[in-house]
Amino acid sequence: QVQLVESGGGLVQAGGSLRVSCVASGGTFSEYAMGWFRQTPGKEREFVGAISRFGGATYYGDSVLGRFTISRDNAKRTVHLQMNNLKPEDTAVYYCAAGGSSATLRSNDAAYWGQGTQVTVSS
Repeated sequence: QVQLVESGGGLVQAGGSLRVSCVASGGTFSEYAMGWFRQTPGKEREFVGAISRFGGATYYGDSVLGRFTISRDNAKRTVHLQMNNLKPEDTAVYYCAAGGSSATLRSNDAAYWGQGTQVTVSS
């Protein structure tokens, strides 16, 4: 069983930057691809990005490509999402997820989910 806890959300002005992080406990961290998703009320959960088990490959949703960067530190059991040039439409609850592969995460399929952290971008 893997537990995921996100942190780092908050309020930021448009054009600003924010980094959210996720710490994992339980299980073997390097056995999982890690991903970030986001959701706003009334909308479907959206894939943001994923990173392979050892960080060799990253994938991003079209809406964040070029602005967001995902990274991981297996020794610290942590995955980060660096968000730059934030826009009001990036406002959402951001969820960390662990899955068997980046491909499954990109299909919105994860084995474990965090509780989410709110990111609000003001215009």
